Amino acid sequence: MKVLVTEYLRINLDSEMYECRRCDHVLISARENYKRGLRVYDRDPREIHKPLVDPKMYARTYSPDPLWCRILEYYCPNCGTMFEAEYLPPGHPPLHDIELDIDALKLQWKDRPEVKEPAIGPDLALEKVKSGRSLHAGHKH
Repeated sequence: MKVLVTEYLRINLDSEMYECRRCDHVLISARENYKRGLRVYDRDPREIHKPLVDPKMYARTYSPDPLWCRILEYYCPNCGTMFEAEYLPPGHPPLHDIELDIDALKLQWKDRPEVKEPAIGPDLALEKVKSGRSLHAGHKH
C-alpha cells in the first residue's frame, strides 16, 4: 500500500520506503529523514536574494549573509523534482520535518483503498491553470 505524504513524496507501507511520486524512484527507509535520500544543492542565499545596495560600499545589503544563512534545496536523485527548500544556519543538519508512525499508518490504511493521484508537475499545473481549475484546494485563480 502506497500512501501520499506530500506533493512529491509517498511512503510504501509494504517496503517501509519513501518514494518519489513523479518517477517512482525508491529514496530511503521511511524510518529515516527522507531528505537523506535526496540530492542537496547548498545555495548561496545571495543568488536568490540579490543585494539591494552595493556590497562594495555597504556591509549590510539587505541580502542574507552566507556566513549566517544557507538555502538547501532537495531534489529527487532520479528525475530532479524539487521536494523541499529550507533556510538554515551553516553547519545545521537538515530539518527532520516529517516523522511518521509507520505501524499506526499500516493499521489505519489496512482496509482503505489506495489513493492513486499523479504528482503535480509543470505539465499538470499548466493544464489546471489553463482550464481555470485551482492548484490548491479551496483557492480559485
